Formats: sequence, C-alpha cells, structure tokens
Amino acid sequence: MYPDYHLHTEFSGDCKTPIRDLISSAKEKGLNEICITDHYDHEFPEGIAQCSFDLDFDSYFRTLSELKEELAPDFTLKIGIEQGLMPSTCEALSDFSTRYPMLDFIICSTHVVDGFDPYYPPFFEKWGEKAGYRRYFEEILYIVQHFTDYNVYGHLDYILRYGPTKADNFDIREYMELFEAILKTIIQNGKGIELNTGSLYRGMDFPHPHSAVLKLYKELGGEIITFGSDAHDTVHIGYDFDNGAGLLKSLGFKYYCTFEKMKPEFVKL
Repeated sequence: MYPDYHLHTEFSGDCKTPIRDLISSAKEKGLNEICITDHYDHEFPEGIAQCSFDLDFDSYFRTLSELKEELAPDFTLKIGIEQGLMPSTCEALSDFSTRYPMLDFIICSTHVVDGFDPYYPPFFEKWGEKAGYRRYFEEILYIVQHFTDYNVYGHLDYILRYGPTKADNFDIREYMELFEAILKTIIQNGKGIELNTGSLYRGMDFPHPHSAVLKLYKELGGEIITFGSDAHDTVHIGYDFDNGAGLLKSLGFKYYCTFEKMKPEFVKL
C-alpha cells in the first residue's frame, strides 16, 4: 500500500474522526506509513463556513509527536499540515516550518478566492463557471510565485469538484498559459503536487489534478508527487491508490515521494 499523505482528523474543523481511529484503520488496510495533514486556513473569512479552520497548534503537535514516538518503529507517522493560502496570508506563513520544526510535510492549498470558497454556491453566483475556474487558477499562480514554505500543492483543480458542471465544462487548453506558469514555478522552486483521490469518492471520474494536468506536469519535468486520499473518515484512507499508481506509470512517472523534516524521499512506483 502506498502511504497516504493527505488525511484529516478531529483536529480539523470539518472533521470528527478521532486520530487513533484513523491510525487503527490505516493499519487494518495494510498501510505502514501515513501523514496527518489537518487544516489550518489563516484568516479564513468569517461567515462563509459552519466550522473554524483554525488549529490548536500546541495540542496538535504535542499529540502527533507523542503518537509518532509511540508507534515507531512498526508504524511510521509523519507530522504534516494543510495550509490554506491566500495572497494576503503568504507573508505571514512564509516561515511556518521554521516556527514548527517538528513538521515533516506541508500541503499548500487554495480554498478561498476573493473571500469566497468554491465549496459554497455564492462563489459561482459571483463569477460564473469558466470565469470562476480562471480566477481560481490565477490565484494559485500568484501564490506559487510568492510563497515557498511548502512541499506539494494540494488538489490543484479542487474547484472542479464544485463547479456547476464539474469537469464537463473544463478544457485545460483554455487555461494552458496559467497551468504552464503554475507548474513551471512549482518545479523551479523544488516543490511538487499531489495525486488526490478525494474527487473519486465524491462522484468524479478522475483524481485531482485532472490527468491532463498530471501529463503536463510530467512533460515539464515534474517529479515530486505524493498520494493523498483527503479522507475525513476511516473509510477512504488510501482510496484507489493502486489505480492512481497505474495512472502515474502510464504518464511516465517512475517514483512517488514521502517526506521527512520537509525533505523528499523518492520511492519507486
């Protein structure tokens, strides 16, 4: 089983899964390594979600550090976080890994654009579908050009989950200049992306990002890639990773990555 590097627990505002239940389920599924990446969206706008995306850092890092030591050497627990970034928060979070040296891994994600989260209908009421997609990708481009304290960019096309027609109205060629600039910047900065299977159990027929984006990433020289289920429960840990690995191989990828102390380790697919 490939290690799952995108998982949420009771420490995330949108999740109630006890961390020990998640670890037990991972073991039962045959995984011997996972990375917990609970949500932290600094300055998440008030009033658009029914939960908080703050994080109790002291409790979170203490709990994960204790579990990491308790589970070793039979099970590898890595300490991660999913940072929700906006242009306005890039500077404030630019040294996060220095402030928290126990971190192994940081996912950088875009959840909010211009004060709206695409998860909620007002985003598309404001922008419409195609213009909303373009605005979302423009936001990611700005962030990767101004922020480097992360390891992989999460679910690059997260917005497609919630668009009125999902990916039916998505053609990468309409956004090619943005994706080329985004991926080239990610690669030049020594960062990577994730293969996120969370879209598959949400009713879509491709992982994040779309295979066209994965193909472009590889053609541009991208090598750093992790597996992540984005599970908020015990059921979806490691979801469909074998098929995900097959997709990566078909596109020419030879390795996936794990991380320790913010450094990638390449493992043959």
